[in-house]
Amino acid sequence: MRKLLQFASSKARPCIPVQAVVPDLQRAQLAAVYYGQRIAGDFYDFLRVSPTRVLFGLLDVAGRLDDTREIVSAAQNTFRSAGADLFAQEDMNESNAMIELGIQLNRSILNTAGHVCSSPAFAGCYNETLGTVCYVNAGHTPGLVRDGSGISELPATGLPLGLFSHSTTDASIVALQPGAILLVVSRGIIEARNKGEDFGLRQVKDNLELVRTETAQQICASILDKVQEFTHQAPTHNDVTVLALARHARV
Repeated sequence: MRKLLQFASSKARPCIPVQAVVPDLQRAQLAAVYYGQRIAGDFYDFLRVSPTRVLFGLLDVAGRLDDTREIVSAAQNTFRSAGADLFAQEDMNESNAMIELGIQLNRSILNTAGHVCSSPAFAGCYNETLGTVCYVNAGHTPGLVRDGSGISELPATGLPLGLFSHSTTDASIVALQPGAILLVVSRGIIEARNKGEDFGLRQVKDNLELVRTETAQQICASILDKVQEFTHQAPTHNDVTVLALARHARV
């Protein structure tokens, strides 16, 4: 009877994602910051998968927080368990592993939701030895890379997760020069509004171009400050999240 009660209690408990802990990197920094209280399905996570590789991801599950919590928790479990397995060997193929990770995340979201659940996602594997990021962009806002040549976009490489059971997202690789910044923002930032005007990707780019802070945390905070200045109020329509990977200028 005691075991049955314990089982019933555990089933009744809501699934809650585990708090993400940012790993220390060699000659680089990772950070993610969200503004205010979570109201929707934004979620980020980090995972060291080998002595020289770190996974990171930003997921935007459609719906309000109460409806998406279980889906986000299942996606995190998949991200961590599948990520650890797929990237365990030093000689593994990063592109193949990222594609497979996307497939498993897609299945996890569909199985947990029990229905179509649009979930744009940006996930990457940072290789500290090479200074490269192998990434998939499943219908997410473009990643932005700022380096000595300016700002370039990392556009979608596939459809959002949670739409089709056999959907596959391609993987791409980008090299980060010393001093380069990779920035990923949630849709809540792009769609932040003031007097009928969206903040938009253009303003994200403009502000990234002007950022002169050195740490990933400060870069995220700077972008969020600009969004707050633009809207003059806390977001009420969606989560507002920024993720940044900053490679040190001197390596």
